[in-house]
Amino acid sequence: MTKGPDKKLRVLVVDDSAFMCKVLQEIINADPQLEVAGQARDGRDAVALAESLRPDVITMDINMPHLDGLQATELIMSQNPRPIVIVSSESREGASSTLRALELGAIDFVPKPSSGVDLDMHNTREELTRKLRMAAKVRVVRTATRSKVPSPHAPAPAPAKQVTGAEFAAQNGGKFPMVVIAASTGGPAAVMRVVAALPKDFQGALFLVLHMPATFTRQFAIQLAEISALPVKEAETNEAAQPGVIYLCPGSHHLRLSSTGKINLDAGARIEGYRPCADVAFETIAAYARTLAIGVVLTGMSNDAAKGAKAMKAAGGYVIAQDEASSVIFGMPAEAIKIGAVDNILPLDEIGPAIEKRVAKLCRLVPAGTR
Repeated sequence: MTKGPDKKLRVLVVDDSAFMCKVLQEIINADPQLEVAGQARDGRDAVALAESLRPDVITMDINMPHLDGLQATELIMSQNPRPIVIVSSESREGASSTLRALELGAIDFVPKPSSGVDLDMHNTREELTRKLRMAAKVRVVRTATRSKVPSPHAPAPAPAKQVTGAEFAAQNGGKFPMVVIAASTGGPAAVMRVVAALPKDFQGALFLVLHMPATFTRQFAIQLAEISALPVKEAETNEAAQPGVIYLCPGSHHLRLSSTGKINLDAGARIEGYRPCADVAFETIAAYARTLAIGVVLTGMSNDAAKGAKAMKAAGGYVIAQDEASSVIFGMPAEAIKIGAVDNILPLDEIGPAIEKRVAKLCRLVPAGTR
């Protein structure tokens, strides 16, 4: 819905804590572009008010009586879809539930303070209002199928005989294909779909850089492992990257690849506003892998990964961007496309197969002994 110059974005607040509802209402109503249209104290009220009030965006708590935030999100996204921003705890349980909600179609999340003191919510004022304004502009669809990732074990024609990733590395001075995927808003669900499409004999190393807190990346690695045919782990500093492994960058660090192919994690300051910063991972992986590097820029609101993608292409690597139609937010892919850093623009469900095809092609084309 297009808003006039003096029309505010209407927000439905869903939380079973009366005090938290009051805090959220004060934060939202203080923003000149937002206003609280209604409040719901449980998931049943949320589903009903989403239909009757037709808000522009919803803040959704997770742990509520009668119907929890996950159930409410699934019902709203399948029956009367509205943009949803999850407001939940950063605890392990909270992170797990939030990631499930993102799979079900929620747009983004704002962590509640780890101390559990509701008043501390004021510290996240800017993040909350920014994400609500952004989410309200997203065109949602009547579906909750993001939780249903494709099976990584679907039958496929037998590929031509080729060396394994380890054999390829042994023949090529330790070098092998390296893929780095960057994503932000809408990223967890998108990454799950890409990872689920990769086969167990995938010959490259896969690095994932998402804009999310450390507590969430730890839990996301666990949930990725549930649907991946490949081993998934949070990256550790000084470990040598290996083919056939998925490395998730911890949310508290930047990820760099050294000149010897070892992972370096840096807990330093944010770069261009981000930690982890995808540009850093793209640039250092491109410098090491060169023509064996593949960059993938998925949904997200920012320009992170654009400079890195340009550096990767300049080093002889290959860059894929998610298309606008399948992106929750066409910010990061659009910025990479705009500066001419992208070789191929694809719908989300075609990206996994395209990565597999590119890696297989590299393993056939690069002669033994090439460095």
